[in-house]
Order: sequence, then structure tokens, then C-alpha cells
Amino acid sequence: MKNMEIKYGSTCMSVAVEEENLIGVIEANKLSEEKTEEEVIKDALENPIGSARLKELVHDGERVCVVIPDVTRAWQKTDKYLNAIVEELNAGGIEDKNIVFISALGSHRKQTREEHEKLLGEKLSERFKVIDHDCYDKENLVYLGETTYGNRVYINRIAMECDHIVITGGIVYHLLAGYAGGKKTILPGISGAETIMKNHSLSLNDNLGESVKAGVCSGGTEDNPVHLDMLEAASFVKPTFMFNVIMGPEGQIAAAVAGNYIAAHEQGMKILKNIDGVDIEEKADLVIASAGGYPKDINLYQSVKTLTNAREAVKEGGYIIAALECREGLGGDKNIQDLILNYDNILDREKFVRDDFTISKFIAYCMCETAYKFKVILVSDIKQELVKNANITVVKTVEKALEIVHKEKGENLKTYVMPHAANTLPMLTK
Repeated sequence: MKNMEIKYGSTCMSVAVEEENLIGVIEANKLSEEKTEEEVIKDALENPIGSARLKELVHDGERVCVVIPDVTRAWQKTDKYLNAIVEELNAGGIEDKNIVFISALGSHRKQTREEHEKLLGEKLSERFKVIDHDCYDKENLVYLGETTYGNRVYINRIAMECDHIVITGGIVYHLLAGYAGGKKTILPGISGAETIMKNHSLSLNDNLGESVKAGVCSGGTEDNPVHLDMLEAASFVKPTFMFNVIMGPEGQIAAAVAGNYIAAHEQGMKILKNIDGVDIEEKADLVIASAGGYPKDINLYQSVKTLTNAREAVKEGGYIIAALECREGLGGDKNIQDLILNYDNILDREKFVRDDFTISKFIAYCMCETAYKFKVILVSDIKQELVKNANITVVKTVEKALEIVHKEKGENLKTYVMPHAANTLPMLTK
């Protein structure tokens, strides 16, 4: 018997799997070279990809907009790398008064002053203020043109009035865009609501019942219209410089890329694959997954990536046991709750998503589609009645979940364990 611990909220749970059934533990890969976070940031800024150094690209008297993530992505340790970026701008002759920070909220809520301070860190908060992008404020948007996907691109006016736009953020797998970071800081980051929703709606096939396009998935770029439309939108903006971090399995800044927003992001995607992309030779009958604990499993909405990543390692019709505390219940907005609570079949849910498409609807749909194609059992504090219409079973322990699986499917099941499934993406090699 193989005994392991997986994170659950702020605590841990034990998992026991017969060794002859355990195919493997899907964990992030370790980097061969270990550097301090400060060294990683410094090396990236001093060795940009496809670009001169930032301090050489800007000039005295010019105005620079630095686009930063919102507080939901504070795990990227923005307070560490923004200091280095400001130092680089100052070295290029840019005075503080000519540096503008805009938080790329996309369609997220406005932030508090305390959240702004968390993003900038103590030192920068004394020197700068943060402007929250508002995708619904049409007076503060400027129209730039239309992509080949028919998407009318509206971008934050303050950003476009600056001489330079520097985009920052982190690269992780993303179920819509393939990868976060890079172009995603522009769209949805500082785009108008119309532009955001049109882009995200490209994820669905043309006909009802055909669900999500095959290329729209974590790690998907080549045949992913959401990703490609984002790239086109960013081409109207032409960011001067990009800085993105890649996080390690322990939450540290493991790597960073800087320079041209396309070339540097492509290099960052390769680094991410080397860390969080894990090759598997076969799919399992059962995957036991954890998001990696709080705050990644704070609610079901935030936990969707755990389910969509875990499904990549299990056969269709197989079982996913997901240890997700969900101390705040379903999470998300009214659309999410409507889709999960008030529908009992996947076709009606798809109709609901297509009618006035929103990202929150889509994410909730992805969760329900996973529970439609696989048998999902949550080890969770969430109430059973909240997810019963989504065909999800809730229990209190991993042992109880395994009891259900063994009763329905038998005990000799090929099994993977995914301790950090919110970040780790299994990739079938055959």
C-alpha cells in the first residue's frame, strides 16, 4: 500500500493506493538549476528575448504604462518584480511622474486600496497609485480595429495614450487561452467588455450540441481561435516590452522571461511545459486529485482547473476523486450558480452559455461537462444539494470516495495521484 498526503484547504488528507494499481504520482518537474528569485528576475531583465533591454527602449520625457495583474494573481509575486522593472525604467530616464500602473482586471471586480498595495509592495505603494481597468467604461476605451475573427478591439484609453506599454504577469496553463501571460494581459486584461466576450465566445463550435472546439484547451495554441484572436488584438497595441514569471511547485518564482511579447512568451511556454507539463504513457481508470490546498480550492469556481487538468489523465467514463475544500461554496457570480443549480442536462447548459456568453458561464460549463463525461466525486465541505444537478457526488473523506468507486467499478483500477492538479497538466505521449 502506498500512503501519501495531499493538501485540502489549510490542512492535509491521507491517500492510500495499492502499489500494483498506482501508475504514478503526477507532479511538477524540478528545474535543474536553482536560483534565488532576485537572480531570476535580474537575469531575465538583463537578457531580454527578441528585444533590447527595457532601459534602452524608453527615453527621457516619455510616458510609460505598466500593465500589472489583479489581486487574484498576487501569487505571481508582483511586488518583487515590479521594483526591478521600475528601476529599469528609471535607468532609462523615465521619471516616476511618467510611469502609470494599470491593473488588468479584464471583467473582474474593482480592487481596494489595500489590494493595490499588495500588488505594488510597500516601497512602490509610497510612490505610485494603481488605476483599475474598467471594461464597461466606454468613455475610457479606444477602438483600434477588427481582427480576422470579426472581433472589434477596444482598449484602455489611458494605456494607449502612453508612449510605451509594458505588460507583466505570469505564465500558467489556461483552459481557454492555452496559456496565460503574454497577449492575455491585453485581451482580456485591458480590453472592453464587448471585445472580451466576443473573444471568449470563439471557444464554442458553431452548432448547438457540439460543445467546445477541440483546440480550446490548456496548452492549446495552434488550432485555438481564442489564443489567435488574442494575439491579433495585441498586434494593434504593440506592447514595447513584456516581463512574465513562471512559478515553481513550491510557489516560488522559478523562471522569468522578458523582451518581445511574442518571442519571450513562446520561450516562457516552453519553460512552463518543462515544469508543469508531465508526460504520461497511458490514461487511468481513476485519478485522485488535489488543487494544492487553499486558496486554490477556496470555492468550486476556482477549482475548475483541478478538474479539467485531472480529466486529461483519466479515460472517458472513468473516475475523478477531487479533494477540494470549497469553504466558500460554489463561488463566482449568479450566472455560475444558475448554470450549476438550475439545469439538469448538458445541452440546456450549453444553450445557456451561448445565450449572452460570459467567461463565468463558460468555466462553470466546463466543470459540468467534465462531470458529464467522467464520474466526479468531491471530497469537500460543499453541500451535496449545490452540485447534485451537475451529477457530482460529495463525500467527506477519500476513503468514502474510494469505497463508492470500488463498489461500482471494482478494486483493481489503474490510478494516478495528482497532488497539485490546479497547475500540473498531464500530456499523453502515445
